[in-house]
Amino acid sequence: MRVAVDTNVLVRAVVRDDLPQARAAAKVLTDAELIAVALPCLCEFVWVLRKVYGFQPSDAATAIRALLAAANVEVNRPAVEAGLSILEAGGDFADGIIAYEGTWLGGETFVSFDKKAVTLLMAQGQPARLLRGGQ
Repeated sequence: MRVAVDTNVLVRAVVRDDLPQARAAAKVLTDAELIAVALPCLCEFVWVLRKVYGFQPSDAATAIRALLAAANVEVNRPAVEAGLSILEAGGDFADGIIAYEGTWLGGETFVSFDKKAVTLLMAQGQPARLLRGGQ
């Protein structure tokens, strides 16, 4: 079976806070010929791990890297690596994904009101600009 997983399947497999669901999640992830993981799913996954379960950024990154290591997982790896680089630098995984995908779509400069995101992206050599109110 080739599956596209929802965020809750990944969360159950990692957190294992509901054992019947954790077993079902582990089984589908193990048995699947292919596991397609969409970028929004990974953004939600990191958010849930951090905000609901109190994972540290490094622990969330480890969970994603373990997923990437599975031979049957398909993701947009360059986008995920961009998200991980921002997450591991202390920012939001989703900001790295957004900046990467925005560039892929033809954007040249990441713009945001989020000073931390802009600072982290610029530190990685990416064009970014902080917006201020009234501009």
